[in-house]
Amino acid sequence: MGKKREKSNKAKDGGKVQDQNRANTFQYEIALQVQERKDRYGKPSFDLEIDEETFEEPLSEPPSVQDGKNVSKGKKPSKYKALVEFKSRVEESIIGNSLLGKPSSKLSHEESTEAIEELKEIKLWGVPLLPSKRHEGTDIVLLKFLKARDYKVREAFEMLQRTLKWRKEFKADEIVEENMGLDFDNLAYLNSRDKEGHPLYYNVYGALKDKQNLHKILGSEEKRQKFLRWRVQYMEKAIKELDFEASGTNSIVQIIDLKNSSGQTTKEFRSVCRKYWKLLQDHYPELIHQNIIINVPLWFYISHVFSSRLKAQRNNNRIVIARPGKVTSTLLKFIPPENLPVQYGGLQRENDDEFSSKDKVFVVKAKANTTEHIHIPTLEAGVTMVWDLTIVGSWDVSYKEEFIPNDEGSYRVLIENEKDTKKGGSVRNSFYISEPGKIVISIGNALLKEKKVLYRYKTKPTVPMYVRIKS
Repeated sequence: MGKKREKSNKAKDGGKVQDQNRANTFQYEIALQVQERKDRYGKPSFDLEIDEETFEEPLSEPPSVQDGKNVSKGKKPSKYKALVEFKSRVEESIIGNSLLGKPSSKLSHEESTEAIEELKEIKLWGVPLLPSKRHEGTDIVLLKFLKARDYKVREAFEMLQRTLKWRKEFKADEIVEENMGLDFDNLAYLNSRDKEGHPLYYNVYGALKDKQNLHKILGSEEKRQKFLRWRVQYMEKAIKELDFEASGTNSIVQIIDLKNSSGQTTKEFRSVCRKYWKLLQDHYPELIHQNIIINVPLWFYISHVFSSRLKAQRNNNRIVIARPGKVTSTLLKFIPPENLPVQYGGLQRENDDEFSSKDKVFVVKAKANTTEHIHIPTLEAGVTMVWDLTIVGSWDVSYKEEFIPNDEGSYRVLIENEKDTKKGGSVRNSFYISEPGKIVISIGNALLKEKKVLYRYKTKPTVPMYVRIKS
């Protein structure tokens, strides 16, 4: 019995070590975004609890300072003083030709004057840095560097200097138009906005599960450097979607999809990701408003070190975590259904000719052990009715569509009838209306919990087929 217990304990310990190793492989992905922070009393904050779906740190700044909005009103005196001092230092360094470092003593007066005039026009993310130009985006950009360095002016200024030097060496301002020569669109893409107007930046790591594809992308040092430049290119594309104004949106939401991703990734991939996140930390401060990590596997929860870093997140951003069964419901808390792609349970389709984000989405709830009927009026004949519908979470419902005419002497038309359906994504269908009536969609929910149903519809003019044939 003792030997059996010993073997059993060894097996359990081996499993824990394996899970720990798998969990640690994910740390490189966002570990550089999160750091040990101090609470209001100067002590490390390790006593916060992380929820399965959402982690949110209490705000340490008044709303007027957050996201760089309303930067001139309501700030704490110390932070306002830091901003004024920072602006003054940036102005002096531009006029003194020292923003990018100590100027050469060999420069002639004409060359020095020309260099200063060039510096006066310097921009970061499309925003002028010279405070005397009085561009409203200047304060917002400078505040990001101040917040990243806890409002320490000297450190923020040095960070700004390093960022400008790096952008010049990396040619970051021209990278958006650069042709990388490889198709990375299945790994990341920009898609619409969240409810607050933040651009959505999707990262899909399941595409790297294929070893052949992984080798194709990261098989050599040259390819890894190109992959790194591509990641920076996408960040720059996202920044071009931002609006550095007091009432604008000046940060992005990043969605990290771990579906089909393996905890055991290659050393090359981890190395590239570390470099990328280091670049984000050093040269793109406060530009990530929120990280939403979806399709999180069980091993993700095992790492105590990683969860501690999440609790000690430096910024006021939120990290949201969603298991596979709660991806749609979690994303819909932040993203309107018309902007959420169908693969995540929303209504947005690529290159959609039927609907746009301006089309209204309706919400109904199918109560437990009941059948919910959705009525779509069709008062005009000679048009085609088109509708979109999705159910949040797993379907597990019976589903029927039929056309019921207003004239009691006319026949009903069964459009679709599926019993005990278990499908995913959204359903799109259409029906030509030959006489006034209504489309009735019946959803039978036999479960003990209610289901949320999202749908939208519209009519479009249509010429019947028999008319086309005659003509």
